[in-house]
Amino acid sequence: MTDERAEAVRRLDALVGRWQVIVEGDFAPEPVLGTMTCEWQEGRFLVQRTEAEHADMPASIVMIGVDDTNGTGTALYTDNRGVHRIYATSLADGVWRQSREAPGFSQRFTGEFDGPDTIRGRWETCTDGQTWAHDFNMTFVRQS
Repeated sequence: MTDERAEAVRRLDALVGRWQVIVEGDFAPEPVLGTMTCEWQEGRFLVQRTEAEHADMPASIVMIGVDDTNGTGTALYTDNRGVHRIYATSLADGVWRQSREAPGFSQRFTGEFDGPDTIRGRWETCTDGQTWAHDFNMTFVRQS
């Protein structure tokens, strides 16, 4: 394992555990509550599972891996709506980032750690290739 990959994998350990997810956006009048669990699969991939009891927050599974030559992270996302996406991902200096560029619908997430047990994040979208707009906020609070 290269030093870059080893460091990138070590930083992902900050996500391991069970988290309460609080989603706030225009799609729901009240915050939507859910859960996220993150655990290592055979020490190679970080598996993230998210669930909520709200139709606008899909149940999802994300597998995060790190390239063994340069330490860049990739997240493979799928959810119960049949959506499949690939995101670039990183966690460094207390900031978790995910992003994807696609014609007509790019997305990016920025989550900032507020201590070891809280992440305050926001999703943004871009539909014209230039202008980014706020989509919704996500807060993660570690439960265990």
